Amino acid sequence: MGQCSPSRASRQKAHDLLSSFDRFAEKFHLETRIISQETITLIKSSLKEGNLQKAVTAISEALRNIESAPLSIAVTGETGSGKSSFINALRGVGHEEKGAADTGASETTKQRTPYTHQKFLNVTIWDLPGIGSTRFKPQKYLKKMKFNEYDFFIIISATRFKLNDKQLAEAIGKMGKNFYFVRSKVDNDLHNEERMKPNQFDKERILKNIRNDCRENLEGAKVSHPQVFLVSNADVSDYDFPNLEMTLLRDLPAQKRHIFMLSLPSVTEDAIDLKRDSLRQKVWLEALKAGASATIPLVGLINDIDLEKLQETLTLYRSYFALDDTSLETMAKDLHVSVEKLNVHLESPHLLSVKKGNESVKDRLLKCIETVCSVTGGPIATGIYFTKTFYLQNHFLDTVAKDAKTLLKIEELFTEKVGSAEV
Repeated sequence: MGQCSPSRASRQKAHDLLSSFDRFAEKFHLETRIISQETITLIKSSLKEGNLQKAVTAISEALRNIESAPLSIAVTGETGSGKSSFINALRGVGHEEKGAADTGASETTKQRTPYTHQKFLNVTIWDLPGIGSTRFKPQKYLKKMKFNEYDFFIIISATRFKLNDKQLAEAIGKMGKNFYFVRSKVDNDLHNEERMKPNQFDKERILKNIRNDCRENLEGAKVSHPQVFLVSNADVSDYDFPNLEMTLLRDLPAQKRHIFMLSLPSVTEDAIDLKRDSLRQKVWLEALKAGASATIPLVGLINDIDLEKLQETLTLYRSYFALDDTSLETMAKDLHVSVEKLNVHLESPHLLSVKKGNESVKDRLLKCIETVCSVTGGPIATGIYFTKTFYLQNHFLDTVAKDAKTLLKIEELFTEKVGSAEV
């Protein structure tokens, strides 16, 4: 007596999950969502029908697609255009690091060369020989380079728009593929202009002239609404590099956005936020799937298995944001400080460490969950059967993202300390 029948209980759970899923869809911008509108519609219709198994299947398939989606980026340009430096910058790899693209002055190969991302093996950036270094005409060049295999195509140029660039743009346009024109080494242009005409130097005017020249030539090649990005491979946080990343992200299929965001170097606060929000979406989907699969106890004791899984998750998140032990050791070496001094300014390395006093790690984590629940309105208000680890994963993400932003300013922080000590 008084208990809901299984079908009624199932419908109520589906209603609660639908309410939460609506909030999920509203929380993240359309251009950064990691699942397609088609998948969102399928999940919502399944929940409206009260068909939990169908919803679980749709979410499971979406998560598999997100995890396994391959991403292939083609980069081409003339010898000396900064193509290899751009590839290294996009991968977050130093020129002298193992696996870096060769930045020599001469074209070293007549074949396309793959560079796999060090952390995400299904992300490949292809270094294509410049069309001027081959004897192929544009259409045959694209066929030889297996043009249809790439998600998008980037043309690099370090000088004025040339005939080869125009011919390649025309050929790509005819094949109906997205391409992006990147004008590299703009920092060199600015430096040379300032050195030669210091009294007339106007940074914004020079950049505008370079951009307009590229656009006019692309329009002359019958490219409608040409996308031109001015970059410096020496500083990927400056000029149009962040805008390029956002444009590529927006134009990618939804299921490929997650792996692209994770593969980006954490060199700007915007890139860090995008990476954090992508991971948040994945955590939400996993929680929704768990909620639809079974009724899960929300908060109880955190056992050793939970703690082990949380440690793995935190280690993974730190790696995504270049906060893993190896990355911190490299940064400490570059700054000529100890890792211990670096860690003083960070929170994530200490999240699961044993602290002085009687409070255990498990008790501290439970307190963390209680704090998060009090801020968000608690588990009942969310309308979903969240697990305790859901709250902790989000706490880990916020902490790691905060640390990554701290690292953007860490060199300045240590420089200030050295200066203060010398006064």
